[in-house]
Amino acid sequence: MFAKNLYLSIFVVVTLCHLVYGLPRNMVKNTPENIERLANLGPHDLAEELSGQFEGDIILTDEQASLIEGGSTIRQGLVQERFRWKNNIVYYLIEESHFDQAQKEFIREGLDTLEGATCLKFIPYEATVHGPDYIHVIGNESGCFSSVGRVGGRQRLNLQNSYQPAEGCLRIGTIMHEFIHAVGFYHMQSATLRDRYVEIIWDNIEEDKKGNFNKHDFDWVTSFGIEYDYDSVMHYGKYGFAIDSSKETIKPLDPNAEVGQRLELSPKDIQKLNRMYRCAEHPAF
Repeated sequence: MFAKNLYLSIFVVVTLCHLVYGLPRNMVKNTPENIERLANLGPHDLAEELSGQFEGDIILTDEQASLIEGGSTIRQGLVQERFRWKNNIVYYLIEESHFDQAQKEFIREGLDTLEGATCLKFIPYEATVHGPDYIHVIGNESGCFSSVGRVGGRQRLNLQNSYQPAEGCLRIGTIMHEFIHAVGFYHMQSATLRDRYVEIIWDNIEEDKKGNFNKHDFDWVTSFGIEYDYDSVMHYGKYGFAIDSSKETIKPLDPNAEVGQRLELSPKDIQKLNRMYRCAEHPAF
């Protein structure tokens, strides 16, 4: 009887955690083809597009996955307050054994850039002080990936550690890209009105990756009133998930536009982050 009650109690706790926090599903195992490309990145390759996860680099919670699998869609930034980091403070823990000192300093440089542009604060995590929710930065998995928003408890953010700073997953824009997922944003090219700005070349997209290019439009997320942004660090590159890697899968309708930069935050990236976290209202900003 005791064992039965204990099992029931554990089941209830785990179920409640999934309901309240939306714990992440297990990661998808990356493909040998992606792993090979990650080891030999081409001129058009973005490492985060080669991680094998949803849309390339996203770990979905059960709630997020069920919405998408059920036909519901998402725009770009989460609306619900429960997915945001409380008091605009994001706690993170870098797994010391996964990175050398130069890599750790470069990750912190990415966080310093986000802090300098917003009212978000990225603070090293201490379990006895900061509660259960934090980002665990690891480097021993394949590619670069993150959950979206504060999903509760320890959430993994992987930056493959075989790269030197400014390469692959450790490009400054890619580090910020993954942390922007972690504070609550999806990809730019999934925005509701994207067809006004880009053409998706469906015939050149790998068949099992076409879902990565679905448009999203659901009332639990928003673009915060900001127009489409070719320059966003959250935008796929032109050649993502291509059958023929010399040809585009995303063609900007503005002939002068480029997409997929991973060097710096765009002005609209900064605007969206500040609107999501109400930075203009924040007394320290």
